[in-house]
Amino acid sequence: MSAKVIAFFNNKGGVGKTSLVYHLAWAYVDLGLRVVAADLDPQANLSAAFLDDERLEEVWSGEEHEDTVFGAIRPLLRGVGDVSQPHLESINGPLSVLIGDLFLSSFEDSLSQEWPKCMDGQERAFRVLSAIWRILQFAARFHRADMILTDLGPNLGAINRAALIAADYIVIPMSPDIFSLQGLRNLGPTLRKWRGEWQTRLPKNPAKDLDLPRGDMRPAGYIVLQHSVRLDRPVKAYDRWIQQIPTEYRKAVLDEPTANGPSIDSDPHCLKLLKHYRSLMPLAQEARKPVFHLRAADGAIGSHLQAAQQAGRDFRALAETIAAKVGVALPVSR
Repeated sequence: MSAKVIAFFNNKGGVGKTSLVYHLAWAYVDLGLRVVAADLDPQANLSAAFLDDERLEEVWSGEEHEDTVFGAIRPLLRGVGDVSQPHLESINGPLSVLIGDLFLSSFEDSLSQEWPKCMDGQERAFRVLSAIWRILQFAARFHRADMILTDLGPNLGAINRAALIAADYIVIPMSPDIFSLQGLRNLGPTLRKWRGEWQTRLPKNPAKDLDLPRGDMRPAGYIVLQHSVRLDRPVKAYDRWIQQIPTEYRKAVLDEPTANGPSIDSDPHCLKLLKHYRSLMPLAQEARKPVFHLRAADGAIGSHLQAAQQAGRDFRALAETIAAKVGVALPVSR
């Protein structure tokens, strides 16, 4: 069975998406899975979270960028071949990273131009549109991955369309504000449109030996991040937005018109209300580890250590919930 590809995406930026992917990758490793964290955002913030500046300078130097996702796509863009075997950066044994690249943004025009050509049955169009998916599959086989977590940029452009077509499931990180609600209203119809358009194109593939993604893009649920908490309850300034999310998610993403959804506390589509752990982030960034791996030697003392331990419980619970939603079995003893 192939590794499940789970995309973390919201066309509204600033919701803590990259930090979420980073921490979940580590949480799944702690649970005993093999994980590829794929940085498909041209801003490459996920790569910067995993790798130090010296390594990033090394992989981004010159023109070839062979060790990045763009490097694997480059032969196809140049017209001298197909996608190449991607480099996977080992973080530890079970965790590897597909390194992002600012040059990936140059792939946008090709993806836009080739999208309509699929309707004419042009093989190159299908090779270009499936490039990201095929690179992810290469990475999964090489790493023997159980899961691929993809971090996408906050837009509805052609790169994200190709990246989402490559996804089995989509998790939507959100903030409790009007901007995230508006983002849902744009995102849901766009996902359905892209899914339908890709399903229309698939039968026109002339190369029967070319494996293509199915374009499932099944919504796995949403996560509310960075909410302010006082006495374990959202402050009133955010509560009005939080309570609108279940209804808007059903209307926009699931296309299930409803006057009133459940409360967020009882919504099965809400995967987690997750704290930001702001005070721990500087320590974690300095130590280059997730907040729940912080120890006293890293400066996590007293209340900071307790918060790190709570973060571990929160991310473990979230990781288990997502795994159950997408059908990934966790090791029995962990």
